[in-house]
Amino acid sequence: MMPRTVEAVVESGGHVRLLEDVSLPEPRRALVTILDEAAEDPNLTALLSEAALAEDWNREEEDAAWEHLQPEK
Repeated sequence: MMPRTVEAVVESGGHVRLLEDVSLPEPRRALVTILDEAAEDPNLTALLSEAALAEDWNREEEDAAWEHLQPEK
């Protein structure tokens, strides 16, 4: 299984609430990063996801699939 990032809220009592359903075959370890809400950047989700998605984005098959939407060179 590949590492995956999901958005969550850490409540004041320390309980972590995932903002999407996650189905796992067995218990897994997880890392939680606490973000400073005041410093929220509208592009933060994209920036945090970039490394995880790079494996899918940076493939020749992906480039070929989207080639028809690129302007003519």
